[in-house]
Amino acid sequence: MRFSTAELTAHLGGELIGPDVVVDGASIDTRTIRPGQLYVPISARRDGHDFVPTALEAGAAAYLTAREPVGGTAIRVPDTGAALLRLGALARDRVGGAIGVTGSVGKTTTKDLLAGCLASTFRVAASERSFNNELGLPLTLLGAPEAPEWVVLEMGVRREGDIERLAEVARPDVGIVTRVEMAHVEYLGDLHGVARAKSELVAALPASGVAILNADDRRVDAMAPLSACPVLRYGIDADADVRADDVTVDRDLRARFRLSSPWGRAEVRLGLHGVHQVANALAAASAALWCGVPVDAVATALGERRGSPWRMEVHQLPGGPVLVVDCFNAIPASAEAAVRSLAALPGERKLALLGVMAELGDRSASEHRRIARLAEELGIDVVGYGTGLYGDAHVTGVDDAVALLRTLGPGDGALIKGSRVARLEDVVGAYGEAVGAPSLAPGAAA
Repeated sequence: MRFSTAELTAHLGGELIGPDVVVDGASIDTRTIRPGQLYVPISARRDGHDFVPTALEAGAAAYLTAREPVGGTAIRVPDTGAALLRLGALARDRVGGAIGVTGSVGKTTTKDLLAGCLASTFRVAASERSFNNELGLPLTLLGAPEAPEWVVLEMGVRREGDIERLAEVARPDVGIVTRVEMAHVEYLGDLHGVARAKSELVAALPASGVAILNADDRRVDAMAPLSACPVLRYGIDADADVRADDVTVDRDLRARFRLSSPWGRAEVRLGLHGVHQVANALAAASAALWCGVPVDAVATALGERRGSPWRMEVHQLPGGPVLVVDCFNAIPASAEAAVRSLAALPGERKLALLGVMAELGDRSASEHRRIARLAEELGIDVVGYGTGLYGDAHVTGVDDAVALLRTLGPGDGALIKGSRVARLEDVVGAYGEAVGAPSLAPGAAA
């Protein structure tokens, strides 16, 4: 979105230093900033103020600052992080409606599916990648095109109160809660704490909006009384408003089902891999249908959408195994879904190369062992990557992991799964180079 620096300064109650210019979007990273954007220096491990000259050289039209300006057009404010949130709220005024998506798993996939469904009928903006915190959410709003009819915003949480603060900026009309699982319990304590934190989205919705809840998750379904607006329930097993009937899975792990809803029925074949994606598709379909997208258009969009990089990519390597790459992140629920997807592949030998699942607190050891036992029960060999939490079998570096994967042949199947801290994408890239598989470049899966 385009704003004059005079307009931004007036909204922030700051001090404009230098000529009034127009900015288009905002960035906190000088490595990716585009000409014409507003640079917002953030104090983290390094102070972004030190990189203001670099931002100006890269073409930033103006910048916020809590220090003395160093040239160009600056808006001086007491706190640049707080100012970014306020600018996000200003950008929200130019958006027709906002949809917030939260949950322990499925946020990004649901957001991407929903944006695709809405785009068939409306002008839409959506969070880039996993921009879901107090920095990413306002950046998404500021970076949206002019006057979108809907914006889809992913909302992450580490501590109670996070979503409440994000909702003050986003002012969501629609709220989607996908699942409550063992994620961020190091900060939230237990599943009850996770549920309380996620339910802040439901409590923030206006009476004119809608809460879209996973009826197959009892902790999510129990959030309904917190809503001041109507509740739309989706599910596979439950007697929900929006359902997936007759679910089947192809040999390439793509699910088929009949979408049943108050707005009609349609046959769906997902473009994403894994039967667990059906729930994410139902969440997206529920919101799109409520917003006014025809059911046939929803079904078409769900079939066209492909996955984000490192999220349930399925690669059939020529003369080699089927490789499932799901290493963007990992919590017990997503690890279980990935292991079950591997088990559903045809073939005799199955190998799961598993990195650590982070932020599980005192449940870490037991949850890693549980996933290892499940895999073994399903006939899958488990090898830890850089961790012995899954058992005695583990490798410690990229070269050893690649050597292990190269023992697989035609008809075999493998899964690479772990949290970002494990950096399993390095293994994926190195293995791709070793076997001459350019399809293992990020996002290149069929």
